[in-house]
Amino acid sequence: MTDLDRALAEITAIRSQVARSVEFRGYGPATLALTGGLAFLAAALQALWIAEPPTAIAHYLTLWTATAVISVTLVGVEMITRSRRVHSDLAEKMIMTAVEQFVPAGVAGLLLTAVLLRQGPESAWMLPGLWQIMFSLGIFASCRYLPRAIFAVGVWYLAAGLACLAFAAGDYALSPLAMGVPFGVGQLLAAALLQWRSGERDD
Repeated sequence: MTDLDRALAEITAIRSQVARSVEFRGYGPATLALTGGLAFLAAALQALWIAEPPTAIAHYLTLWTATAVISVTLVGVEMITRSRRVHSDLAEKMIMTAVEQFVPAGVAGLLLTAVLLRQGPESAWMLPGLWQIMFSLGIFASCRYLPRAIFAVGVWYLAAGLACLAFAAGDYALSPLAMGVPFGVGQLLAAALLQWRSGERDD
């Protein structure tokens, strides 16, 4: 390895280390609030169109999968554009670092969904609670790169997921509230905390 190659490798390592130590500011409060509104909208659509979710699992999954895909797309697009503006040369590294925190939780959520659906519709009532718990793990993993207050959002999703597993069964299985309230409130809470942190930083 030449001196130039060694120097370039050291620069790359330093950039990666800096990217992992700087607070990530790629998430925009307005977009997160919008995803919270989408969760409430999806819950309303479920209440109108899917009268018996346990007997219409395909429709239920289609609705909430579409909501998740739209939300992730909105957050992802803004994360890229906002990071390039705020973090400049470190944007790519910081985006990759942020994404890496959520990938294990997302993959685990997908695998759990596949396993439960394979077991049969009688197990599907657990999906909302498990999704929320997986999402909370992704948030906890990201906390060291985000404002400390975001830890409260992870606690909210964890508590909501456990509450769903404890109470959202039987007649309440796959209720619109089991998804709409946790994700709607959770995203609005995240948006409010990031907006508050942004104002504090500007001051």
